[in-house]
Amino acid sequence: SGGGVDVFLAAQKVGENGKVIGVDMTTEMLEKARENAKVGNYGNVEFRAGEIENLPVEDDSIDVVISNCVVNLSPDKLATYREVFRVLKPNGRILISDLVTEGELPEDVRRSLDAWTECIAGAMEKQEYLNTIMKAGFRDVTIVAEHLFCEHGMDDRLAGKIISIQVKAYK
Repeated sequence: SGGGVDVFLAAQKVGENGKVIGVDMTTEMLEKARENAKVGNYGNVEFRAGEIENLPVEDDSIDVVISNCVVNLSPDKLATYREVFRVLKPNGRILISDLVTEGELPEDVRRSLDAWTECIAGAMEKQEYLNTIMKAGFRDVTIVAEHLFCEHGMDDRLAGKIISIQVKAYK
């Protein structure tokens, strides 16, 4: 959930009768998100401690899971998507924004702390990423938006290889 921005945007969409749960693995971010919820007077949000591979949520209990540049930080993306599949209600959906690659990244980039903090080092090749979502059990996996990710000062070897995608899929 980070500081809660995506949770608050979702809370506005679901309205007063809906509920949004944010999950973060760090105490500091949970505290910040909870404080931001108080300041913004969001009564329909809840923040829980957990990891994306082991969500603190009951089976078949969630309508929609959103994630913004998180899955690529997971060392086991298949386990992550299986966990997300577990918590979704039947016909529930995901909308995931993440970075993927066209081709392999150099090994030194994969080991770079800077590349990890930029959400690049853990990125999978695009088709492998989509296949992983399907392997977890999702259907109707669709890229709804895609654009080249380019950052000032980016390693020249990465030019044209990093892509930001938004994926929608259903349980």
